[in-house]
Amino acid sequence: MTTFPGSARVETVMGTQVSVDIRTALPQRELTPLLDDAFAWLRWTEETFGTTSPDSLLARLNRGQTIRQLPEFVEVLHRCDELNEATGGWFEARRDGVVDPAGYLKGWALERLSRALANAGAVDHRINAGGDIRVRGSAAPGKRWRVGVRDPHTGLVRRVLFANDLGIATSGGAGIVNPRTGEPETTLSSVTVLGPDLGVADGYATAMYAMGPVLARRFALDQAAEGAYETLIVSRDGQEFGTPGLAGYGGTETRLAG
Repeated sequence: MTTFPGSARVETVMGTQVSVDIRTALPQRELTPLLDDAFAWLRWTEETFGTTSPDSLLARLNRGQTIRQLPEFVEVLHRCDELNEATGGWFEARRDGVVDPAGYLKGWALERLSRALANAGAVDHRINAGGDIRVRGSAAPGKRWRVGVRDPHTGLVRRVLFANDLGIATSGGAGIVNPRTGEPETTLSSVTVLGPDLGVADGYATAMYAMGPVLARRFALDQAAEGAYETLIVSRDGQEFGTPGLAGYGGTETRLAG
C-alpha cells in the first residue's frame, strides 16, 4: 500500500517561521538534502534581498553602488515592475529612490522553492511562511491539502480551502502604504488571494490592501473574471467579500481518483 511518510522541517528565516512539509514517499537519504537545499535557498534570498544587512545586493542598490547582475535579482525587480503596471500603480516596489520588493519577494521565493521540490521528485508538499502558503500534489493518497486561511490579526480561521495545486497569500497591513497618499493604509483588515503563482498572489494581495475596499473589490472581480485568481477581502468590522470562485475550493473532502 502506498503511503506518504515524507519529512518536515521548521526554521526561522526571512523574518518568519517557515515550514516545509514533504509527503512524497522518498527515501530519507533523498529527503534530508532536499530540505537542506530548501532552507539554503530561503537563506540566500534573505541575504540577497535583506533590508537590514548593509552587504545585501538590495542595500547596495539602494545606496547607488555597483551590484552583480544576478538573474534572480533582475527577475524580482522585473516582476515588481510588471505588477506595478498590472495593478495600475497600486503595487509599488520603488518609492523615493528606494527599492523594496517585500510585497512580492516571499511569495516569489516560495513559488520558486515549490517548483524546485516538484522537479526534484517531491511532488507532494506544503510550504507555509507566515501565512503565505504553497501546496502541491496530495496530503495523503487521494486527498487534497486542507488549508485554513487565518485572520492575521486574530488568528481566526476564516475559510478552509481544499486544493492540490495552489498558492495562497494574505496581506494584513503591516507597513503597506497607499501609494497615492504615502500614508499607511488602514481601511481593510486583510486581503487573501489564491491562484497558480504565489508571487503574483502575494503582489495582488499587497496591492488590493493598498487600494482600500471599493477599488479592491473591483480589481478582485476583474481578476476572477479572467479565471486565474480568487480573493477574500475582510473589512475592519469583520465583514467578508469573496469572489465566486472561492466556492470551488471549499466543501467537504472527497476521495480523488488515482
